[in-house]
Amino acid sequence: MTYDRLVCANCAAPVNEGRCPVCRANRERLQQGNLFAGLNPMTLIALLAVLIAAVALLAHQTAT
Repeated sequence: MTYDRLVCANCAAPVNEGRCPVCRANRERLQQGNLFAGLNPMTLIALLAVLIAAVALLAHQTAT
């Protein structure tokens, strides 16, 4: 889950703005807990496409 759409229950502001200590703490916790937090969806799709292509190439080479 990304934190850009989360709303803080303490200050009612978006968590990614970090207006209060609760927002900042949750933002740090989410950034540390997720390896792919900094990647945008297009980058993840590109990585998935490269992985699928590599598996297909490997399957093709082992089949012949």
